[in-house]
Amino acid sequence: MFRKILIAEDHESSNLFLQQILEELKITTIDHVSYCDDAFYLFKKSLESAPYDVLLTDLSFEEDHREQLIKNGRELIKCCKDMDAQLKVVVFSVEHRVGVIDLLFKEFKIDAFVRKARSDARELKKAIETVARGEKYISHDLQLPVKRINTLEFSNHDLAILKLLSEGFLQKNIPEILQKRNMHPHSLSSVEKKMNAMKLALMVKNNEQLIAKCKDLGII
Repeated sequence: MFRKILIAEDHESSNLFLQQILEELKITTIDHVSYCDDAFYLFKKSLESAPYDVLLTDLSFEEDHREQLIKNGRELIKCCKDMDAQLKVVVFSVEHRVGVIDLLFKEFKIDAFVRKARSDARELKKAIETVARGEKYISHDLQLPVKRINTLEFSNHDLAILKLLSEGFLQKNIPEILQKRNMHPHSLSSVEKKMNAMKLALMVKNNEQLIAKCKDLGII
């Protein structure tokens, strides 16, 4: 089990809740802060002697009178990971859009995502125990949606097509724009094939539903 965990959470009640859960797991050192800048300061300081095993952070932090250089959990994760790629990261958030969550695992290399919900105490314990075994974890109610979205890898090419559609460009005009951007493939048939694959994966029938679904999921 881990020995030293840093909590970044700006709501006092959630902070106390997280400390209690970690104490039940016999974590010996638990530091908690309400600001991302403070979390990064403690993290950097820990690298001098006894680094943190885990960063447990929310994604959203409310702005107040105190100016912050690091304004949210994603920025905090990136700053910490840039200094210590081996740091374990557990996100505890109300976020539910699977596109956003999928991005956290793929690009930010987090180890666990626990959604703030009715059973979050049990889920958080499972998450810490699972990460301690060297495995990834995601809240039970999010596993199937994320698994479904992972059946289709959304590349930069896919996202470019989706963004153009969401901006109102006609499907028949997209190949010309992709060609100008040097993005391959850019034929009309390849665009149609890619869009059909995305619609099939997300179980929608037309382009309007595809864009609406992707926005709901946080893909675009």
